[in-house]
Amino acid sequence: MKVMTAVPAEANLSDLLNKPKATLARLASNRRLVLHRRDAEDLVITTAERAAADNAVVRDRTRLFREMIRKDPMVMTLAVQVLPAVFPWVRHLNDDERREFAAEWLEALGAAGELDNGAAVEGLVAAWRHTAEIIADPELLAFLTRERETLDYGPVVPPVVPSES
Repeated sequence: MKVMTAVPAEANLSDLLNKPKATLARLASNRRLVLHRRDAEDLVITTAERAAADNAVVRDRTRLFREMIRKDPMVMTLAVQVLPAVFPWVRHLNDDERREFAAEWLEALGAAGELDNGAAVEGLVAAWRHTAEIIADPELLAFLTRERETLDYGPVVPPVVPSES
């Protein structure tokens, strides 16, 4: 029986380049292999089967949670109550904002699971975190919400999208 460790194995990119078989053999007992690079972001290697399984777990958990919310609104209430344990900065949001964040986050997680791409989730969390940072700073909140002169500079011209050739 193979024992897999929860902590990923680590190697340098040069190990993979110089000893590819020995380096990749480490995936037999590890779910992931982190490759450190000198002048760039580290890489993570896993098998396609493991990546698909990890994605399926996230997708299925999200579907389960979404269905629980659909069946019982108290689940959303509970989710909003526990959000500060996951995202401490939500304490600066009011109850309606927390509920809105939770709903948007859940929808983004669902889409991410279907697309196998979590970038939109990261962007959503970052946007809400920045909102909480603004609310937490009274001077910044006052500056950003003050009355301004309304100047209309006319219609905005749509951007030109270059054609692919």
